[in-house]
This record gives sequence, C-alpha cells and structure tokens, in this order.
Amino acid sequence: MRIKKGDRVVVRSGKYKGHRSEVIRALPAEGRVVLEGVNVAKRHAKATGTTMQGGIIDKFMPVPVSSVSLLCKSCGEPTRVGSSFDEHGRKLRVCRRCEAEL
Repeated sequence: MRIKKGDRVVVRSGKYKGHRSEVIRALPAEGRVVLEGVNVAKRHAKATGTTMQGGIIDKFMPVPVSSVSLLCKSCGEPTRVGSSFDEHGRKLRVCRRCEAEL
C-alpha cells in the first residue's frame, strides 16, 4: 500500500466522490484508510468515569484504499505513485505525472 498517514488524497468513487481529505490512519492489512471527514458514522457513547462525556459522537470509518488517489504536492492533481531511489540509496515515492517527490 503506497498511501500513508498524513497524505492528502481525493476520493474517486462512492458517496464522498471528489472530497479532498487527509489520511488519519492507514490499515495496510485490511487495504483500507481512515480519512478525515469522510465516511462518518454516528455512535452512541456511554459516559465513562468523570473525564469522558457521553452522547452521540462522529466516528470516521475506513474506506478502501482503491477508492482514493494521492494528491501531488507540486502539481495539485490526483496521481498514481511510482518509486525511485535517491543518491543515498533510499527509496522515494514519486508522482507519475510530474516526477516530483511525494
């Protein structure tokens, strides 16, 4: 899976098609990602102890990684992710459109 926590992505299909969001959590074993403000479910939470308040809370549910595309920082467009190596031998993620480092 080439999408990581903190990446900016755009949703390509489903109810939230076209929404741009940030990855909060990546779940590579399941092939899913949790996005901020996308696929929101309402959960009824019971108050626990004195610190947490009960009520209805919004919970961001995971979406399949195949339904999101990474946004390139330099060209600002949704892109596929390629890989290359720098002069020190480290593997880098690169934009397939403009060859800029992600």
